[in-house]
Amino acid sequence: MAASAPRIFVSHLAGTAVFDPNGDEVGRVRDLVVMLRVGRRPPRLLGLVVELATRRHIFLPITRVTGIESGQVITTGVLNVRRFEQRPTERLILGEMLDRRVRLVESGEEVTVLDISVQRLPARRDWEADRVFVRKGKAGAFRRKGETLTVDWSAVDGFSLEEHGQGAESLLATFEQLRPADLANVLHHLSPKRRAEVAAALDDDRLADVLEELPEDDQIEILGALKEERAADVLEAMDPDDAADLLSELPEDDKERLLTLMQPDDAADVRRLMAYEERTAGGLMTTEPIVLRPDATVADALARVRQEDLSPALAAQVYVCRPPDETPTGKYLGAVHFQRLLRDPPYTLVGSILDDDLRPLRPEAELPVVAGFFAAYDMVSAPVVDESGSLLGAVTVDDVLDHMLPEDWRESEYHLQEGAGHGGG
Repeated sequence: MAASAPRIFVSHLAGTAVFDPNGDEVGRVRDLVVMLRVGRRPPRLLGLVVELATRRHIFLPITRVTGIESGQVITTGVLNVRRFEQRPTERLILGEMLDRRVRLVESGEEVTVLDISVQRLPARRDWEADRVFVRKGKAGAFRRKGETLTVDWSAVDGFSLEEHGQGAESLLATFEQLRPADLANVLHHLSPKRRAEVAAALDDDRLADVLEELPEDDQIEILGALKEERAADVLEAMDPDDAADLLSELPEDDKERLLTLMQPDDAADVRRLMAYEERTAGGLMTTEPIVLRPDATVADALARVRQEDLSPALAAQVYVCRPPDETPTGKYLGAVHFQRLLRDPPYTLVGSILDDDLRPLRPEAELPVVAGFFAAYDMVSAPVVDESGSLLGAVTVDDVLDHMLPEDWRESEYHLQEGAGHGGG
């Protein structure tokens, strides 16, 4: 949706049909899932609870929603049909927030929540629940006669729910702005019990990012504490190379069981990477670099580079190949660096501005050879190509460093003192 997308009140979404890109109805909206945040910051919208024709309720991440308009929800068409299970830090707007009694911050007056609006943040994929429609007056039979008004989320108090036992909500809210590496450092120093509680409360994408930054023993411990279907979801959200590294450390039976539970395409990428030795270009690479055909334009390339879920290293260059566009691709032709994309007109074909002088890495190239390539050519990402000339993936400098640093580098004085103080995402 565009940055100027209208505010949507959730009562209008209840029962709304959900369609795939082909126009086929896949289900109907039954609720919206948000995560409360520290202070009075608006909660983040995580996704929708969708009821399928089979009556099963599933979770549809908001990142897989391409449009909410004209009484319908349009998805990317990719659905995980596992049954929705609410997590400790999640709140259901329709099920838990509407009809709730809260207070106006300014006057202290008690009001009843009638509706809540959500809106997409400008130039981002994130959504927030930003406004609250309330009615003044006492709860009870005559409450419909009270004055109604719409206020900002920060103008009301009382949405925080009572915790039964020691939950993880407060801790997660406190560390919400930490980078994954810094949150991983926090988890590493928690007790195993507390670490499992926090991991269970994180959403799949956030937990996947954090797992990629944890030592191997912590990764195995956390993954083993999750239900198998949840573990498979988290592995799907991880970068394929990191998921392959983690799975390779598990017993054969556990590994196969998790791979079977994963989506077939994700599992195929991971299996392909597990065929290579860990400390080789094939074992280090990700199978999801930016791949374009030679007739794509600079404008097309910049649109791909702008995707916010890309790491800076992967966004540093695009790889130009003959079809097919998914790895392993057709013939690899060369790369175009981000700086070059900024210098050329938007209509320029990427096939005309290729850097094809550098020889790509072979999948069997060992770690010292890969590290030497990065050092010699000042690269942050490098293509991996097989004997037939197909692009298999790309190695990024962060993966090279992870395998060259001492195993206990996360315990270093720099990481503990410098890393833990930085927020941002």
